[in-house]
Amino acid sequence: MITYYRSNHGALETIDKPEPGCWINVYEPTEKELGWLSQSLDISPNFLSKAFDEEESAHADVDPDNDQVLVIVDCPYVVSEDCQHGKKITQYDTLPISFIFIPKEKYLLTLSLHHNEYLDEFAKKKGSTIDTAHPQQFLLKTLLFICEVYLHSLRVINRQIHEYEKLLRKRINDSDLLVMLDFEKSLIYFTTSLQGLRATVSHVEFKETVHITSNEDELLDNVKIEIAQASEMCNIYTDILEGITDAFSNVLNNNLNTTMRILTGITIILAMPTIIFSFYGMNVAGLPLAELWWYPVLMAVILCVIVFLVLKYTRILK
Repeated sequence: MITYYRSNHGALETIDKPEPGCWINVYEPTEKELGWLSQSLDISPNFLSKAFDEEESAHADVDPDNDQVLVIVDCPYVVSEDCQHGKKITQYDTLPISFIFIPKEKYLLTLSLHHNEYLDEFAKKKGSTIDTAHPQQFLLKTLLFICEVYLHSLRVINRQIHEYEKLLRKRINDSDLLVMLDFEKSLIYFTTSLQGLRATVSHVEFKETVHITSNEDELLDNVKIEIAQASEMCNIYTDILEGITDAFSNVLNNNLNTTMRILTGITIILAMPTIIFSFYGMNVAGLPLAELWWYPVLMAVILCVIVFLVLKYTRILK
């Protein structure tokens, strides 16, 4: 699908066809739309294959033949929203978003393989001056918005971690620990993507892939600050989550050890009647009071009590 936007008094409005200084948003393109991108806009097949590759890492590239620039960054997206114990669980992954500058027609394109709801939010965002006629400024504002998405997603993950920590304090089971593992996977995806975003922004700044003017220096600094903040938050939450997971894993192991110790003690205690009844059942000669049925029972009970007290004293049974 292809949507065209242009600036109108700081806000974005949709238009029917492309015009100089517009923003073209492309996602889930058809073969016909891919042909239009390649032929009408003269975008190289290499750029298009990179733009619609789910596994493409964040970077910036230049096509000197067409004077076009490709910038790829990763943006968070919601993988699934499940419900456990009456609580909504939101899991995240990252998906590449590509920016292509076409100076000849003064177009700026954003391309993604799947629909990205955050770009729709950005298009509807109010209160910020967005000018599609200045693609460098538009790129930086989009990157700033993506950083805000990272920060919001990290806060959601952190809130879920604390909610599940409370559940684990009440009772520990494998399913809750697996949910914590999913949170850790989301944080790992974010950490990797933020590293790529930071490297791409540095490449844009120092290699002059995208010509940033002095008017956009403050905006660029804000982007770098937001990336650093998101990276720091991601590292902190990852450390906290690892500590929580390790602590409750140790609790599970201790509970298992306690259970095995109790079962071992019970097995030893129950072995005492078996030994005594075996001797009396085999008619071994010389056993005391063999003609009284209650005597081996009494001996078994006494031995069980003695073994129980020994195990209790040695703290095998607590």
